[in-house]
Amino acid sequence: MMAATAQKVNKQNSFGLVYDGAITENVKGKVNIHPVKYKLNGIDIVANVYTPANYDPLKKYPAIVIAHPNGGVKEQAAGLYAQRLAEAGYITIAADAAYQGGSGGEPRHTDKPFFRIEDIHGMADFITQYKGVDTSRLGVLGICGGGGYTLKAAQSDKRFKAVATLSMFNSGEVRRNGFLNSGLKTIEDRLKQATNARTQEAAGGKIIYAGVASITDEEIAETTTDLYREGYEYYYRTHAHPNSTFLYTMSSLFDLMTWDANTNMDLINQPLLMMAGSKADTKYMTDEAFPNAINAKNKELFVIDGATHIQTYWKPEYVLQAVNKLVSFYQTNL
Repeated sequence: MMAATAQKVNKQNSFGLVYDGAITENVKGKVNIHPVKYKLNGIDIVANVYTPANYDPLKKYPAIVIAHPNGGVKEQAAGLYAQRLAEAGYITIAADAAYQGGSGGEPRHTDKPFFRIEDIHGMADFITQYKGVDTSRLGVLGICGGGGYTLKAAQSDKRFKAVATLSMFNSGEVRRNGFLNSGLKTIEDRLKQATNARTQEAAGGKIIYAGVASITDEEIAETTTDLYREGYEYYYRTHAHPNSTFLYTMSSLFDLMTWDANTNMDLINQPLLMMAGSKADTKYMTDEAFPNAINAKNKELFVIDGATHIQTYWKPEYVLQAVNKLVSFYQTNL
């Protein structure tokens, strides 16, 4: 089902984008999309840069770096927000994480915090050299897992003058404690699994994967949490992309389980906006992190009324609320 959906999408759209209202071709006088490649620590990174209508490389524009959700790619939620912010006058960049999507790196589907945070710094490296970007007005937006990594990236990267998250997902906390703290009794067992997986990899053995490779409609229907049920629908049905996956290497847990997006939040001294849906079963992670940003300027928690986590990725009325809030936030703080 996933491949069929993606093939259908790719025929409709020369950029392979899967979100509703995606740019299908570059038209003069409208937002344009520019596929780019660059190296990050020796790895090939693929990204899309979005430029505003009537973009003039001799003028100066504020810019936004956008970090995609766990398992996601630049053609999904990150691309949708990149396009909407470009429509509002920003140069935006969304890249596939190293080891994931269309970017290079082996083993595939490695999901380690250090790499994901480096991806965000790498997007900043690239976009600050892009023609027309005002480097003194650079913002960042992290969605889901990209939100947790954005909080960490912004702690040290002061090129980011305004920091925003949407439906922030603290990957370390969830991989360690389980979603909604459901795995507290199995932490040591899972650390042993991660250790064994790394040992096997180091010896040249088969890569062991955690997560879900494919799923039936019945399994989706039986999933009890909104995050995972709607996530399976989004990634494997309605917004499926061939480069997107729910898999990650078991050995990634070696790093993930000792990491936490919520540490050193006091190092964020930039303006901070954190957004989450009122019905999101992940909202507890935003609620945990937000009070710890004690040095953030113009700090705001914005609740999107009625939205679940996944609905903030695509549902027009919730995307509109989030984009309007982001534009207001960046206009004030960039």
